[in-house]
Amino acid sequence: MSGSWIADPAFRADEPFGPQTLPYGVVELPGGPAVAVRVGDHALPLRPIAGEFAPELADAVAAGSLDPLLALGRPAWTSLRARLRELVTATAPPPGAVLVPLAEAPTRLPFTVGDYVDFYSSRHHAENVGRIFRPDGEPLLPNWTHLPVGYHGRSGTVVVSGTGVVRPHGQRRGDQGPEFGPSTRLDIEAEVGFVCGGPVAGRVRTSAAPDHIFGVALVNDWSARDIQAWEYVPLGPFLGKSFATSISAWITPLDAFAAARVEVPDPGHPRLDYLVEDSHWGLDIGIEVSWNGTVVSRPEFAGMAYSCAQQLAHMTVNGATVRPGDLFASGTVSGPGKHQRGSFLELSWGGQEPVRLDDGSERTFLLDGDTVVITATAPGPDGSVVGLAEVAGTVLAAT
Repeated sequence: MSGSWIADPAFRADEPFGPQTLPYGVVELPGGPAVAVRVGDHALPLRPIAGEFAPELADAVAAGSLDPLLALGRPAWTSLRARLRELVTATAPPPGAVLVPLAEAPTRLPFTVGDYVDFYSSRHHAENVGRIFRPDGEPLLPNWTHLPVGYHGRSGTVVVSGTGVVRPHGQRRGDQGPEFGPSTRLDIEAEVGFVCGGPVAGRVRTSAAPDHIFGVALVNDWSARDIQAWEYVPLGPFLGKSFATSISAWITPLDAFAAARVEVPDPGHPRLDYLVEDSHWGLDIGIEVSWNGTVVSRPEFAGMAYSCAQQLAHMTVNGATVRPGDLFASGTVSGPGKHQRGSFLELSWGGQEPVRLDDGSERTFLLDGDTVVITATAPGPDGSVVGLAEVAGTVLAAT
């Protein structure tokens, strides 16, 4: 950025990780894990410059995870972001500041995941899956346009981007009854996740959602479709989903998306009062899915039927609480075109239409050794670009 002490060509407003983004993560340093902010292609650890912040913030940024920062709440998050922007755009570095190239800064899961909820909020994805799994029935069930359908996942298997994903074992339908073995229809789901913080609360109104959403990250909800198809009736996802969920190593603050907010699509009927928004919380995020280096899909998040505020309101309307470290994901992001489908189940239409990669090979579902990388950007202020850090994973053979 011109005039900044940070001499990184990727630290510009027209690049995803310029001063308009400033995502938080945790990097491994010789002295142990440290909270850092991403500036272009570098990490800026905050512990060495903790004295530049108010005492409450100083303690949080000097920690080894984002947990203390998540607990502080919206006023502290906004204050920290404003001070960071001052520091990174100044002409001289603050005393003690050190930049670490990302290649030399291994990342870890940046916060302790509490409860994990996965939604199912793309109409196009839900209709596609309905047609594949229930070809003789209606693609959408009657409740779908009235509430954000979701399920509780397994927080203990949420892993940071770059972690290998072992092919899971499970039951699947066979010609002579159920069979057991490694999944043969391993899939991905390109999603957007929301990291929660602030005070513990129940029955969160849509207008209060920003007080409880710290930031945004990409999520890959790995899915074993053969296990899922056999087990999901009548209670829904279980072992076909719970073996691994990958999340970006860097969490982009919710404040960075002020210019990306859009209205969610009209459901065609009035919403119940608790789901009505007084301001728009849909987000204009463009996603790109690469399979072994080939871009196979570009889903658009703006078409999601429910916003993060509506999902959080629904998640807590029965009195369930939200607390720092809770994570909820949007559900697979898919659009109306084939090139916008956010899962390989849809791209291959249940395995019937192979996907050709740039090396000439064809895929329906994931093979051992395959790597999937999901990236995304959103519009930022004054024509800038806001980045969401990649979520990547490689399939490892079943053990």
